[in-house]
Amino acid sequence: MFGYRVPAPDQAMLISGGRRGQGGAPFRVVTGHGKFVLPVFRKVRFLTLAMCEAEVAETCVTRQGIALTVRAVIAFKVGNDTESVVNAGQRFLSDQDQMSVLTGRIFAGHLRSIIGSMTVEEIVTERQKLATEVLETSKTEMAKIGLIVDSLQIQSIDDGETGYIEAMSAPHKAAIQRQAQIAQAQATQASVEAQQEAARNQAEYSRQTAVVQAEYSAEVDRAQARAAQAGPLAQAHAQQEVLAAQTELAERAAQLRQQELVAEVVKPAEAEAERIRLLALAEAERMKIQAEAAASHDRVALDRMLIDQLPQIVKEASAGLANANVNVLNGTDGLGEIAAGLVGQGLTILDSVRRNLGTPEGQDGAAGKSSGNGGNGGSGGGQGHSGRVEIE
Repeated sequence: MFGYRVPAPDQAMLISGGRRGQGGAPFRVVTGHGKFVLPVFRKVRFLTLAMCEAEVAETCVTRQGIALTVRAVIAFKVGNDTESVVNAGQRFLSDQDQMSVLTGRIFAGHLRSIIGSMTVEEIVTERQKLATEVLETSKTEMAKIGLIVDSLQIQSIDDGETGYIEAMSAPHKAAIQRQAQIAQAQATQASVEAQQEAARNQAEYSRQTAVVQAEYSAEVDRAQARAAQAGPLAQAHAQQEVLAAQTELAERAAQLRQQELVAEVVKPAEAEAERIRLLALAEAERMKIQAEAAASHDRVALDRMLIDQLPQIVKEASAGLANANVNVLNGTDGLGEIAAGLVGQGLTILDSVRRNLGTPEGQDGAAGKSSGNGGNGGSGGGQGHSGRVEIE
């Protein structure tokens, strides 16, 4: 639009004419937006707000009287506030390049002042301290002309031909050289040790390789020897197995022959002996039976004779009662009991006679049982009645 002016982002638009600016400034300051400006009645100028640079190469004398050439670079710009723009506009609007020249001169003066209070060692070793002090001392003067410093960098410090800085660095150079030599010696030693270690490893590898090769050769020789011996060994094993089979066959033939001999000779002999033994046992048994039969015939004759004599024995026994005082309490039953007792005594006498004549145990037992039963019968007869006989 005609008459409408807009400053660039890194510019401040200064409008003169008309009413005054802020704080009685001879112009109004516009930044970041446009402004309608009447032609002919108003005049517009632009002040840069971009970063500027100034270089300083100043010869300064230290506290020790040693001249040093110091080179520095200053980065500065116009402040963003209206006051800084007004101050810078009143001083540099017609010749904005003059800002770098004036800034360099200001910093050169402060460098001479501060370096004059320091030693070469402090300047060389504490460059940041030097830069900070220069910035602090120049801040007030730079604010008066509307400029602010962003950074100050000390680029170089040169003592010319005096050689002071070089002499000052000589001990450090010697120490560094000494350390470099030590490091070189250590590196050389490490290299030699590495070479020796590599040689040892190579020798050890060669030794292990030779050992493995020798083991392989020995294994091959053993395998060849086993292969050469395999045929004879197999033949010997085969012969040994044949002999073992023949031996087993002979043992089986001997066992078979022994079994045949047992079947043909021993078994018939044992059968004949058993037959003879059985015949002898049968003959002995027959004779025993005949003897027992003869003895039994004799006993039967004896028993018959004793039985025939039993009435006489009872008679003799009852004769002893002739003079006895017998009281019969139960009449006829009591007389029966007396008779039964006499018969039992007679049987007991008969049994004693048999034993004395050598009656066999079996026969004796039978007779005893018969006697006992007879006695029990007599006794039972006695118990079966309530009669009682008293003999005095």
